[in-house]
Amino acid sequence: MNIIPPYIEPGNTIGIVSTASVINQSVVEPAVELLQSLGYKVQLGSYVFSKNGQFAGTDQQRASDLQLMLDNPEVKAIICSRGGYGSLRTSELINWSGFAAKPKWIVGFSDVTALHAKIQQLGIASIHGPMPKHFTDNEQPSVGFRFLIDALNGKKLSYKVESSEFNRPGKASAPVVGGNLSMIYSLRGTPYDIDTNGKILFIEDLGEYLYHLDRMMMNLKTGGKLENLAGLIVGHFTGMKDHPNKFGKTLEEIITDAIKDYAFPVMFNFEAGHQNNNFPLKLGAEAKIVVNPKKSTFVQ
Repeated sequence: MNIIPPYIEPGNTIGIVSTASVINQSVVEPAVELLQSLGYKVQLGSYVFSKNGQFAGTDQQRASDLQLMLDNPEVKAIICSRGGYGSLRTSELINWSGFAAKPKWIVGFSDVTALHAKIQQLGIASIHGPMPKHFTDNEQPSVGFRFLIDALNGKKLSYKVESSEFNRPGKASAPVVGGNLSMIYSLRGTPYDIDTNGKILFIEDLGEYLYHLDRMMMNLKTGGKLENLAGLIVGHFTGMKDHPNKFGKTLEEIITDAIKDYAFPVMFNFEAGHQNNNFPLKLGAEAKIVVNPKKSTFVQ
């Protein structure tokens, strides 16, 4: 199991950085106010609101912000402002040695999967969880945000998961890995490639064509990434698209077909991904899943 970074408490400083796409100040400010209302200090990176094409500043600027937050002992956790694209470019410019010696929690999802993959390589846990846009829901703290604070504070995460006819019953206790499926797919064959052996794999995605979902699942299958899983958790697959020549299978059928040769438990309908209900998972940390036809649970 990976190293668990120190948990945080009110009074600690949380850093916010932009490792990927440009973000509007109006999205981040309510998140800062919400964190401050709970007693946390917030430190923004110098280039959080910068713009360079679709990126939040140049690669060097984004990396500079992240590096300073990683190396600053006063910053106890780092939250990425958004995904989009660019986190891998940022990660490649980082000196991770200080962070490896003194880990801290890094939070994000989607494109931030690239950072999570690097952190897993270092043997450290991180949090796949909501970013500022989803901290509030109807101007109130979102459920996902409340669970995120629990995760950062070291409280047990316990979720009940809606049943699905595509679930495969069973139990598993193992570390969780994964994140955005498109990012996992893009990291295949690189030093960031995720080790899935004996792990519970979590996947989610946004706006993909069904045939491309099949392509990605076939990549994982033929690459041996599925055969030794302890379990599979399927989160939100939001805004999926089909070609004018219909693919002929639903997303659930595509995933089920890719794993039909294996016997591990499979949990669909997990509330994580590109929707307001984005429940955090500690990647690299042990979790227990119980999948039943009528009720499934996730505890970490």
